[in-house]
Amino acid sequence: KLGENLMQKKFLTEYTLIILATVGAFGVSRYTEGVLVMILFELGMIFEAYSTDNAKRSIESMINIRPEYATRKVRGKEFKVDPSALKIGHTIVIRPGERIPVDAVVTSGTTSIDTKALTGESIPENVWPGEKIYSGCINLSAAIEAKVTALYVDSTVSRIMEMVEDAQNQKAESETFVTRFSRAYVPIMLICSLAVMIYPPLTFSYGNWDTWIYRGLIFLIMACPTGLVMSVPIAFLGGIASAARHGIVVKGGNYLEDLAKADTFIFDKTGTLTKGVFRVTEVKAVGMSEQELLRIAAHVECHSNHPIAQSLKEAYQGEIKETKVYRMREIPGFGVNATFEGQRIYIGNKRLMERQKVECDEVRQNGTPVYVAVGDRYAGYILIADTVKEEAKSTLQYLRDRCRAVLVMLTGDTESAGREVAKELQMDYAYTNLMPEDKLEQLEDFMGLQDGGERLVCVGDGINDAPVLARADVGIAMGALGSAAAIEAADIVLMDDELPRIVDAIKIARETLRVVSQNITFAMVVKVLILILAAVGYFGMWEAIAAEVGVMFVVILNAVWVVRYQV
Repeated sequence: KLGENLMQKKFLTEYTLIILATVGAFGVSRYTEGVLVMILFELGMIFEAYSTDNAKRSIESMINIRPEYATRKVRGKEFKVDPSALKIGHTIVIRPGERIPVDAVVTSGTTSIDTKALTGESIPENVWPGEKIYSGCINLSAAIEAKVTALYVDSTVSRIMEMVEDAQNQKAESETFVTRFSRAYVPIMLICSLAVMIYPPLTFSYGNWDTWIYRGLIFLIMACPTGLVMSVPIAFLGGIASAARHGIVVKGGNYLEDLAKADTFIFDKTGTLTKGVFRVTEVKAVGMSEQELLRIAAHVECHSNHPIAQSLKEAYQGEIKETKVYRMREIPGFGVNATFEGQRIYIGNKRLMERQKVECDEVRQNGTPVYVAVGDRYAGYILIADTVKEEAKSTLQYLRDRCRAVLVMLTGDTESAGREVAKELQMDYAYTNLMPEDKLEQLEDFMGLQDGGERLVCVGDGINDAPVLARADVGIAMGALGSAAAIEAADIVLMDDELPRIVDAIKIARETLRVVSQNITFAMVVKVLILILAAVGYFGMWEAIAAEVGVMFVVILNAVWVVRYQV
């Protein structure tokens, strides 16, 4: 580290103080103590390096989900290949106990999948043909075949590992402050130690140079902020590791610090506060039968994975002929349109009908109305309802009680559906019928009301909400397993769909900051006390270095303990 500092022209660092103290000890013939200074300080450095490596190893072992190999099947024969050699469309075989090498879709067989490495969820998940499976998870019960849907570099495992590796290089505000503090602190302490060496022999203790030079060297040793500077990054590494154990991937220590200060939480509705499991509650057709309206809607939505599209297909229950649907186009914030049986069909919200200049019914019932137009003719609406997640109330209650948070909902859903959910969850503000750019505008308004110590958190599914997740002080993507948009846009990724993980993340963030605060306070109090005692002659050099190393050991051990923190 000293060599790195010299290369970067950083001459006045904590290492400078120790070197000057050692050289000074030799200069006043305190050879044993000079050697002891270097030995004890080096032991401290070794312990710090070990603690840092241990924290990083903890992170790596918790999320070490890289597959070692993949089994590719070609014309009935199986070959072991490197996962990076797989291409989209290849068929792979995953046997019990093997880790899934890349994101894929099951084509043959049924099994249960251990997703704990990604989600923190201990209960296995059953999968059948047609279901997605994600790299990094472990096949538990039976051999399956699957078709590759993403290259290894684009798969969930690769993106998560890259993100966590980058997280270790992100400095938190506290860490940056301590670094800046150390930069100013070292020259000040150097001047103070010189004052201790020079002023007394020139004034009230005239000519007594050996005594005061010795005390000034002790002052140099105790002034060294090594323990303080080391403990803060280790604490944040511990916080990131602790979060990873609970299926929470944090992109950097700075986001833990921001999360601990958060006082405004903005939520998306569908799939975040609600289950995102829709069911059709009413069908009103105009100029056709209800079954015909469902048939048209189910076909036009057949290529979409949106929960609303799934509910339409389930309600129809008939055979869907995808080949009859072509030129499908999705319009964010409006809906979809496609050509079906020679006619252009428009399915979406009321804004889509207004855009197409189609007059439609005004729906006041609770739920989300999906309007259907055949060409320029209104064909009716299908009312779809969602339900609030059971854990949403307890999570929001925690944010109200423990964080004194302002709770906001931004949704593109109708006013009736949005207000109903907001009322049930006792949210402070609810904004409905929002386009993606409208959500961003509302977010900017709330951020404009904040002062320097406040932070805003945005929680969404990471796909439609990518712009606001990226803009917020802290963006939290929920249930983001396999979602490229979530991993790219969010600062914190919850690998499952559980709202209580937000509470877990806040607890870990606060525990991390508590440890950082403890370390800073303890180190500064001990240093000030011993500096005073050293200046008046109550501490020898070896005692000073032992005290400095002791402080270093205590704060680093305290920081490492965050890794084992249980929420």
